[in-house]
Amino acid sequence: MKVLVTGGLGFIGSHTVVELQNKGFDVVIIDDLSNASVEVLDGIYSITGKKPEFEKLDLRNQEAVHSFFKKYPEVSGIIHFAASKAVGESVENPLLYYDNNISSLVYILKELQQKPQAQFIFSSSCTVYGQAEKMPITESAPIQPALSPYGNTKQIGEEIIRDVAKVSNIKAVLLRYFNPIGAHESYAIGELPLGIPQNLVPFITQTAMGLRQELSVFGNDYPTPDGTCIRDYIHVVDLAKAHVVALQRLIDRKNEESVEVFNLGTGKGSSVLEVIKTFEKVSGKKLPYKIVNRREGDVIEAYADTSKANQVLGWKTQLTLEEALTSAWKWEQKIRS
Repeated sequence: MKVLVTGGLGFIGSHTVVELQNKGFDVVIIDDLSNASVEVLDGIYSITGKKPEFEKLDLRNQEAVHSFFKKYPEVSGIIHFAASKAVGESVENPLLYYDNNISSLVYILKELQQKPQAQFIFSSSCTVYGQAEKMPITESAPIQPALSPYGNTKQIGEEIIRDVAKVSNIKAVLLRYFNPIGAHESYAIGELPLGIPQNLVPFITQTAMGLRQELSVFGNDYPTPDGTCIRDYIHVVDLAKAHVVALQRLIDRKNEESVEVFNLGTGKGSSVLEVIKTFEKVSGKKLPYKIVNRREGDVIEAYADTSKANQVLGWKTQLTLEEALTSAWKWEQKIRS
């Protein structure tokens, strides 16, 4: 079976391609290379011994999307990662996010709804919960008003998929991730943001390498034990494996509803300062950081109740925060050597 992975050269996408190929799936990647490098294909090949097919394509181009599905009529399984994903940037440039994240989804679903059956895995986010009222967050937690355009695109995306699934043969799983970090144990692929990192861990590793002068901690006056935001940091390899399990569930028709939802996290929250201290411990590096103003769009805390994914998917995280930070640091050292 041929599986399309959109955004397959990105951080989570590339790790998922590896896990798909390791399970024997034939993979074709779409990526516009706006936040990824074509060299990632070599990293995937070095791990799996197989280079996936690759199409450089902007999913906002409806005609190009249509042409792709004419070229690859055998594609019926899709894992859709392609999206802009920085909370802060989405606040500053909302139209970029609505155009990129919504248009690409609509054009893919237009093609899929014409197929006799299709399996669709959507890369969603814990941002759909906004600032949840109770921790840990279950899948039944109310969807709060989004705190950023990025979060809103994930909420809207989920609604679009539900509406389309009601009137088509598309079966979908919405995977709401918490905070993916780390790198593959081979250090052949990892998180490689273009420009200034928008996420905490690559900013930490770049600061430790001396590429950044110091790390900014956005606020230390939150109502948390040390005043900094709390997040659920999940190793990207654990996260990638969940996508393969979810896709297989749809292929085997084990899904109980046309659209299913699962949280993907570790079930444990770590504050920004805890992550910094843990990194210092595993790397032996002292990190220069300063406390700056809060960042618009940030929630106080978010960590997952993972019991549904554990029980229904039979998936559990295997790797620790220490292992994730160690792999991120070794990856950073490798790409700078």
